[in-house]
Amino acid sequence: MTHPIILNFDQSVGEINNAKIIDVTQWQDTIRFGCSEKKFCQFKAELQQSLPEHYGTVLMGSGDYHHISLLLIERLAKQYSAENPIQVIVFDNHPDNMRYLFGIHCGSWVSYVASLPFVSHVHVLGITSHDIGLSHFWENRWKPLFQKKLTYWSLDVNVSWANKIGLGQAFRHFSTPDDLIANFLSEQYHSAEPVYLSIDKDVLSEKVIHTNWDQGQLQTYHLLDTITSLKQRIVASDITGELSIWQPSNWFKRLLSSLDKQPAIDADNLLNWQQAQHQLNLTLLKALSV
Repeated sequence: MTHPIILNFDQSVGEINNAKIIDVTQWQDTIRFGCSEKKFCQFKAELQQSLPEHYGTVLMGSGDYHHISLLLIERLAKQYSAENPIQVIVFDNHPDNMRYLFGIHCGSWVSYVASLPFVSHVHVLGITSHDIGLSHFWENRWKPLFQKKLTYWSLDVNVSWANKIGLGQAFRHFSTPDDLIANFLSEQYHSAEPVYLSIDKDVLSEKVIHTNWDQGQLQTYHLLDTITSLKQRIVASDITGELSIWQPSNWFKRLLSSLDKQPAIDADNLLNWQQAQHQLNLTLLKALSV
């Protein structure tokens, strides 16, 4: 049995039995939200030294660290290839495929994953963000979409415009979360490719959980049904979307964070909301455990 890993950036992940905790709090401000490629590579080198050879699900704290998934997926290059590829399945309320000119960012990492030779396809499930609407299309990285290596599975956002430029298959829209998950799992039914599963809990409704970002419509059972259906194929996984309060020391990050309009966190509710997050983590880890 492989043990979970907690990358302790922001002290937001609760205590988990048998988890290995890697203290990366000194990297919190540098890596959080976004960083230069140089800093990202420096952190990658440290992470390579800290991670054991074998481990279970990795918990990374706030969704502001979702770009760390790229580093975890890159580690699979030793086991997989273009001839023996994996799929990457991401639960997220945002496409995480946006342009970022200053390095790598928690909303830009998916395009890097899609470019990896051993990744056959990336599916982002549960998007309700208007990042994929017509008014923001220019902000998306187009290459993986046109190369048919990336698919957005969305709700409650108008993506009909994508058909007019030949991207209808990359922009999938559904009227309900149940329809989205049912259609995705139906298409996956005959696939045998290994899966890397990345869960950002901002894909869930605020009625389920609170996160640092604007949230989607999915319920916990949508995640659990997907895990159950794909479990025999899941070779690695991570979880983000914890709740933590952060004030960047860098003025530029403060500006970028304000432009993304992250919701204010009520300090009075923080502990209760984090406890709900912890219970959900335990539920997800139990479902993912071998």
